[in-house]
Amino acid sequence: MSAIDTLDGFLALLREELGLDVTAREAGESLVNLPRWDSLHLLRLVTLMEEETGRRLSLSPVLQARTLTEIHTVVLEQVGGRSQERPQEQSQEQSRVEAQA
Repeated sequence: MSAIDTLDGFLALLREELGLDVTAREAGESLVNLPRWDSLHLLRLVTLMEEETGRRLSLSPVLQARTLTEIHTVVLEQVGGRSQERPQEQSQEQSRVEAQA
């Protein structure tokens, strides 16, 4: 189990590594309303998540996220193999396997 598997763990990592002391309630608020948030934090957050997970993140979904809670969800989807593209890819692969059988 990784530190980012839960929102609390994700927020603890942000506190420890980025110096962002954000509560779970604040994590659900728009990033533009977080007084300590700026674009550099987003870049540092993406880098931190890539280092923590050992996986590259697709930036588009991260940039579309409007809250830290949404960013957390996007990261979990990408590193957990639950992105929107994967089920389609898996379905196509399953169809190819079934066709060969």
